[in-house]
Amino acid sequence: MVDVADKIAYFRAITGLEDVDLCTEILQAHDWDLELAISTFTSSNPPERAANDDEGGGESASHSNSTSRDGQTSVDRLDYPGNAAVPGPGLAWKLITLPYSVISGSIGLISGAVGLGLWAAGGVLSYSLGMIGLGPGSGRNGESSARLVSVSAAASEAMEFVSCFERDYGSVMKPNFVGEGFMDALQRSRGEFKLLFVYLHSPDHPDTQSFCEGTLCNEVLAAFVNENFVSWGGSIRASEGFKMSNSLKASRFPFCAVVMPATNQRIALLQQIEGPKSPEEMLVMLQRVIEESNPVLLQARLDAEERRNNTRLREEQDAAYRAALEADQARERQRREEQERLEREAAEAERKCKEEEEAREREAREAAEREAALAKIRQEKALSLGAEPEKGPNVTQVLVRFPNGERKERRFHSTVAVQSLYDYVDSLGCLEVESYSLVSNFPRVTYGPDKLSVSLKEAGLHPQASLFVELN
Repeated sequence: MVDVADKIAYFRAITGLEDVDLCTEILQAHDWDLELAISTFTSSNPPERAANDDEGGGESASHSNSTSRDGQTSVDRLDYPGNAAVPGPGLAWKLITLPYSVISGSIGLISGAVGLGLWAAGGVLSYSLGMIGLGPGSGRNGESSARLVSVSAAASEAMEFVSCFERDYGSVMKPNFVGEGFMDALQRSRGEFKLLFVYLHSPDHPDTQSFCEGTLCNEVLAAFVNENFVSWGGSIRASEGFKMSNSLKASRFPFCAVVMPATNQRIALLQQIEGPKSPEEMLVMLQRVIEESNPVLLQARLDAEERRNNTRLREEQDAAYRAALEADQARERQRREEQERLEREAAEAERKCKEEEEAREREAREAAEREAALAKIRQEKALSLGAEPEKGPNVTQVLVRFPNGERKERRFHSTVAVQSLYDYVDSLGCLEVESYSLVSNFPRVTYGPDKLSVSLKEAGLHPQASLFVELN
């Protein structure tokens, strides 16, 4: 991430603005987004600026390249297509753009989404007309529709170029073009202390295919470029590639260039390579650029290393101080935590003791209540049975065997319901479970809930029956 001073310096270098306060205000208005600020500036540059530059003899497009002290060519301003003052739009252009402007504006008021789509379509139309000399780039002081490119669109164009290049010329032996915008690639080269190799691709040029296949994809050249440069490529059919072809004043294709963020905060144009070249010629020129730029790159690397060392030293000192401070705080915290732990344990032990005592009392009380409730239920059921009848023809003798081997026998009127047998078993208090069934063995019959209302005689238990208790 570049700092504020670097962003201001790059913005000045690209736009040609000398007023630092103005550059700062523009960048602040765009949340310090360098790409967005440059795109907005170039798309909204007032006509008076180009006229004043031409009349006042300031930094115009024709003087964008100046020689610095170390012999490098310092690009004071990247000349995007819209930076040259040209005559206003002709009648033909007005006739072409008037219907679109009216329609686009009307639909934009009705629907923002549709308006956005028409805006993008209008940008493509304007760019296409600009390529043949009829677009806005030919009038209105060179405002180019290519400036509609946003940051993400620049990266998208770069990735599209890489994909098309690999499709047409292979992906094994080639320069490793980065899939990001030009400014991001420039910052990458600065971070890696390398030069930026720029290739502008003209798909329609007759020498393009032979140059890409025979030179750029040459094994030795590609390996050399990948080792010593950060590579960025763009098609002149795309917005950013078209801008760069104007900024670097590409007059012949195939076109390559070597640039770098110079030590004096300006973008340095180190080498332009125009027209078809053999791999050997390219290697000679690139090697010469590397040799001439090595002192600058080495010094930048040493400066960065020194800054890292100073930063690391400060961080180590700060870390040592923080460690000592944290150790003291840790000891105090440990003492305090130990004291709090002992207090918590004492309070917890007292609480548990109290809870256990309360639980024992509660369990005893609940057990007594349950026992009293069961005794009451048994008593009520015993009372509901009434007195045991004497033997007779309408009296049923019932024997009940319990799981523990105990036996109980009683007489019942043959007309009472099977429920009376369950009441009898419950009144005895011999079971500690509430869910059970009365079952006869021969034949095996379970006298469950469906037979509780049936009389003993109807249930086949008269004149006598032997049942056993089966726990559910």
